[in-house]
Amino acid sequence: MRKGLVVLLVVGLCLAFSSVAMAAEEAASEGGNGLALAIFLSASVLAASFSMGVGAIGTGSGLGQAASGAASAVGRNPEASGKILLLMLVGMAMVEAVAIYALVVALVIIFANPLTSLLVG
Repeated sequence: MRKGLVVLLVVGLCLAFSSVAMAAEEAASEGGNGLALAIFLSASVLAASFSMGVGAIGTGSGLGQAASGAASAVGRNPEASGKILLLMLVGMAMVEAVAIYALVVALVIIFANPLTSLLVG
């Protein structure tokens, strides 16, 4: 168990720092503020992945609680299963919107970051 966690941590760090190396190489070829741009680009990728990860964790938890609540409600009152199903689906759609917002934020951070113009020129 512990070896698997260490291997996962090492692989994650290698992936995180490989983006810094590739961004530094690209920024150095463009000239100017190469290291700062490389750090900024890699921080943007890490922030986008963190944003999407937190959004997915929250959404998964919310969807699980909605399904659990609906299942227990149908178990207590089977005659109201149609109304419960409708409310559950509407609630799940609202919860799923959080994941879509997190995806939009992650895409803006990666592709349309307004702070990139400060470093590029």
